[in-house]
Amino acid sequence: MAKATRKQALGRGLSALLNDPKEEIVSAKDKNADKIVGTIIELEIENIEVNPFQPRTSFNEDSLKELASSIQELGIIQPITVRKLSRNKFQLVSGERRFRASKLIGLETIPAYVRLANDQESLEMALVENIQRQDLDPIEIALSYERLINEIELTQEALSERVGKNRSTIANYLRLLKLDPIIQTGMRDSFISMGHGRALINIKDMQTQLDIYTKIIDQSLSVRQTEALVREYKNPTDKKPKTPSLPSFAKEAKTELSSYLNSKVNVRVSKSGKGQMVVPFNNEEDLNRILKLIRGE
Repeated sequence: MAKATRKQALGRGLSALLNDPKEEIVSAKDKNADKIVGTIIELEIENIEVNPFQPRTSFNEDSLKELASSIQELGIIQPITVRKLSRNKFQLVSGERRFRASKLIGLETIPAYVRLANDQESLEMALVENIQRQDLDPIEIALSYERLINEIELTQEALSERVGKNRSTIANYLRLLKLDPIIQTGMRDSFISMGHGRALINIKDMQTQLDIYTKIIDQSLSVRQTEALVREYKNPTDKKPKTPSLPSFAKEAKTELSSYLNSKVNVRVSKSGKGQMVVPFNNEEDLNRILKLIRGE
């Protein structure tokens, strides 16, 4: 029989303690709270609701089925974390993939750590634990950082300490949220990498961002090629050599000749004073016309 089909006795007594209406445990100050916090308890899955603060918004079905098969064979190795809402009611803090996979194979109970926390603490726990443990895409991580800063009112320095990441790393993730929403979606769907996104951030104009994003997709550009494309846009190379200004005598001669020959005469003069004059013509007839004027015919 697979391990997941067995009734696990882990924490059964403590589970009953949580559901005792005479001694409701809702905070760390309540009687017997010390016996609950940090202990693995077997909870009824039907009594657990998902966390609305969960930063992950999509779950790969194939991945969930693989996890469900593993749980059915080996059981749940890492307990989920929940917080107590009221008697016999709990809310998921972290471990939603394990929770969903367990429901998928029809488990009735699941091992869990119980936290006694308010909504703000629950949000912080959910975001921090998911950033550290879940394979979130770059935009999900960026959104989690943003929520920790805005809703928990953490500074980037405090957030850096809380999640164990350099402040520069956090700043790089947050900058991704300045990208056009279409590009953010492309990153979430793995059409481009975070490296592509970091390169595109340097383009302020959204339409130009999208134009380059389209080229990345159409031409399968690497991050380095994208960085080069962005540099080229920001610092365009002027391939046309600057025409040096003509001295006054050359300008006068050019004007006079152009008028006399009824043709656009080009004159170039070097720094030494030497130069050349080019008289263009459209065809043989036009050339003969110009020659006659030069000969004075």
